[in-house]
Amino acid sequence: MDKYIFSIVLIYLIFGFCLFLFQRKIVFNTTGIPKKPSEYGLNNVREINISTIDSVSLLSWYVKPKNNKPTLVYYHGNSFDIGERAYRIDRYIKNDWGILLLSWRGFSGNKGKPSENNLYKDAEASLKWIEENTTTKKSNIVIYGESLGTGVAIEMATRYKFKSIVLEAPFTSITDIAKKRYKIYPTKYLVLDKFDNISKINKITVPILIISGKKDEIVPHVHSVRLYEKANVPKESVFIDEAMHNNLYDFHIDKKVIQFNS
Repeated sequence: MDKYIFSIVLIYLIFGFCLFLFQRKIVFNTTGIPKKPSEYGLNNVREINISTIDSVSLLSWYVKPKNNKPTLVYYHGNSFDIGERAYRIDRYIKNDWGILLLSWRGFSGNKGKPSENNLYKDAEASLKWIEENTTTKKSNIVIYGESLGTGVAIEMATRYKFKSIVLEAPFTSITDIAKKRYKIYPTKYLVLDKFDNISKINKITVPILIISGKKDEIVPHVHSVRLYEKANVPKESVFIDEAMHNNLYDFHIDKKVIQFNS
């Protein structure tokens, strides 16, 4: 019996240690290099390289807005390269919006190691690039966070005032996600990159649009509900009955984003 208990405890500790050691591999599912924008049909999008404060070069895509339309600064989720977002940004470009699609360090062939603080550095660099290379003001920037990117979008919106912030499939915190998946571990003390959105969202004073699928299999829909309830007005929500985590654009959420910012 003692050997049985010892084995269970040993397995528990080993598995827990592995989860702790490799947690950033789980949170940041880094990717390879995307194709050129033109290969996705984005003929007016140009590749740029954005340098961070710690000298990491970030491959990103940019297109200038037309007719004083907003610029969407897109912070992507934890999987796939930026080429996988081509069909999304194309919808905004066709409506004359500007786009800055940023790829994180470690993603899309970029060097560097992603972490919560490092992604904040990447986001700051994207805003600095716009300030130094365009005439777009923060008051005409829409910050768009997708899944993991919502953690960065919320942090940036606590630092600056934008036209609005859009959160697609957001989460309350990485700790809450981990707590649900790994119930037998004290995840509160083990998570390195917390992205504590629920404690920050009421610090945002610009309009917020929260979009979520009620059948989201990655981030439970209740996270979006909790964030929406705590967010300040003005705010709107788009909660889609049949949508999951990765198919929200099948339900034409871009139209709501554009309408929200008209």
